[in-house]
Amino acid sequence: MNKLKNYAKGSWQEGEGTGTALVNAITGEQFSEATSKGLDFKGMLHYARTTAGPVLRKMTFHDRALMLKALALYLTEKKPLFYTLSAATGATKADSWIDIDGGIGNLFVYASKGRRELPNETFYVDGKAERISKNGTFIGHHICVPMEGVAIHINAFNFPVWGMLEKIAVNLLAGMPAIVKPATVTSYLTELVVEEIIKSNILPVGSLQLICGSAGDLLDHVTEQDVVTFTGSASTGKMLKTSKEIIENSVRFNMEADSLNCSILGPESNPDTEEFKLFIKEVSREITVKAGQKCTAIRRVIVPESLTEIVIKSISDRLKTTILGNPAVEGVRMGPLASLEQVKDVRAKVMELRKSCEIVFGNYDSFEVMGADRNKGAFLPSLLLYCKDPFNNKEPHQVEAFGPVSTVMSYKTTDEAIQLAKMGRGSLVGSVFTSDDEFAKDIVLGSACMHGRMMVVNAACAAESTGHGSPMPHLIHGGPGRAGGGEEMGGIRGVFHYMQRTAIQGHPTTITKITDVYQAGGFQKEDLVHPFRKYFEELEIGETLVTHKRTVTETDIVNFANISGDNFYAHMDVTSLEGSIFTSRVAHGYFILSAAAGLFVDPKKGPILANYGLDECRFLKPVYVGATIGVRLTCKEKIAKEKREGETPQGVVKWLVDVYDETGETVALATILTLVARKEE
Repeated sequence: MNKLKNYAKGSWQEGEGTGTALVNAITGEQFSEATSKGLDFKGMLHYARTTAGPVLRKMTFHDRALMLKALALYLTEKKPLFYTLSAATGATKADSWIDIDGGIGNLFVYASKGRRELPNETFYVDGKAERISKNGTFIGHHICVPMEGVAIHINAFNFPVWGMLEKIAVNLLAGMPAIVKPATVTSYLTELVVEEIIKSNILPVGSLQLICGSAGDLLDHVTEQDVVTFTGSASTGKMLKTSKEIIENSVRFNMEADSLNCSILGPESNPDTEEFKLFIKEVSREITVKAGQKCTAIRRVIVPESLTEIVIKSISDRLKTTILGNPAVEGVRMGPLASLEQVKDVRAKVMELRKSCEIVFGNYDSFEVMGADRNKGAFLPSLLLYCKDPFNNKEPHQVEAFGPVSTVMSYKTTDEAIQLAKMGRGSLVGSVFTSDDEFAKDIVLGSACMHGRMMVVNAACAAESTGHGSPMPHLIHGGPGRAGGGEEMGGIRGVFHYMQRTAIQGHPTTITKITDVYQAGGFQKEDLVHPFRKYFEELEIGETLVTHKRTVTETDIVNFANISGDNFYAHMDVTSLEGSIFTSRVAHGYFILSAAAGLFVDPKKGPILANYGLDECRFLKPVYVGATIGVRLTCKEKIAKEKREGETPQGVVKWLVDVYDETGETVALATILTLVARKEE
């Protein structure tokens, strides 16, 4: 029997002895087996730490982001291979799209965010400096640096591709290598994707290793620099989270557990409203997509009491049209579960639910399957249950049947809807379908404490809604309580899970040197050459131009008002100043900023290519007629941009603009950005 291979310490290795049988979810036929017996788990960790770790940490965020982009483009070309094998998991084409394209999409998103939102540095400067001394000679700041361990990802069976790619996208961008242990039952698809990743030679050696089978004693060798993530059942997650080395070494452990997510229909809805129709469509889809095997699937359907019967009928009518069977057969819209073991588990959980719920649609003992043998494949029909008294029965809020199963329950008031939403005691996602924004606000604010994500849908956003069950890389994925208490993704937030945030203290000049970002109060170097005459590489952080000065006149204020159209009373009507914060006619703030530009800009053509924008601006002191202003222009930060074909090599330079008056006090502070040419290589 063919065995899956593990990728460990730079080579493909078969596990020892007989492994776990891997079967086609549609036909029930065994085609492979998986085992990790004999792997040197301790050696795998050491290999990742000593080979890929140092290489990844030397790369900048932009280097790592470009690496992710290259990998995403490479895997996109290989999608036909992945789709073919994905069918063995029972996935329809739409199911495979969520898993495969969704996973690759995560790589693309983090490749983009890494270049747009992170510096071209090996570390990240977090937030703003804190002035913690009277004279400003001792300040504090925060930086984030990559942890020097390994990201260990223990993933669930339902998303063998997405589950891996959404996690490694983040740890690789942070500068950490990974060991991936997919759920054994669908690990054959993960193995194929990893095989292609290794073939691509895009990642540094040791960046990714794969375990197909048990994780063995892997967690016995983790250190304080490692990070463990887990996706799966809450019971398994708790067991791993409380293992000896995890606790003793305070290892970061991120858990995402299956949860009893809910969807709520607004009380104003009726069968003629668009929101009602959208709700029925979404609930039905979440029951059948991936055969309900999604950690984000809708398990609890919360509806107004007056609409209970019509909701049950409408969902049932829609489920009747969903044909169960072999996804390769035309017309089939729902495939089997991942395994026969999964079918047994779901049936057992439905039996538990029936203690307080009745089945109002579906029969797991009598159903038809198209294009396959229902006795050999892992088939289970869609099941809709109804709980008459959800406030006094625990089962629908505690028991999850991880398949095509949902339970309808009713509420009378908004407070009751909120109570039901929270009775799941921690969910990955809750959704609200309503045209009443006041109701939506009450539900979100009333139950957000028990949800990791909340989605509100109405007719205005439905066409572009990403759906109840679709975690997006831009937003956090995770939830409190039963959902595991963790967070994944969330845009750049997720990157910091694999980095150490460290407070740093010292003189502004020292902190400037450490962070490569100018800190107020730090040493300012002046040069005879105007900074706008210098190329990107020639500019130094802290380099400062002190300009000549100009006196603000009443004519300046009047002319600026005429040009801008800004005739605010404080600038133009001295008779209205009584009771205001101004003592006389005051110059426009934007005039001060414009006048500052007139003082520091060198008009000649040179390395400065364009004004790129304004990051922040504060007007700190009124500037009255007769005041004299000058500018200190300081090179604050430099960000090299990716070189594009046909484009002048360039970088972004951030400048601190400090405008001061004749008393020496700062009247305005701004950070402006310019595009500056780099020297041709």
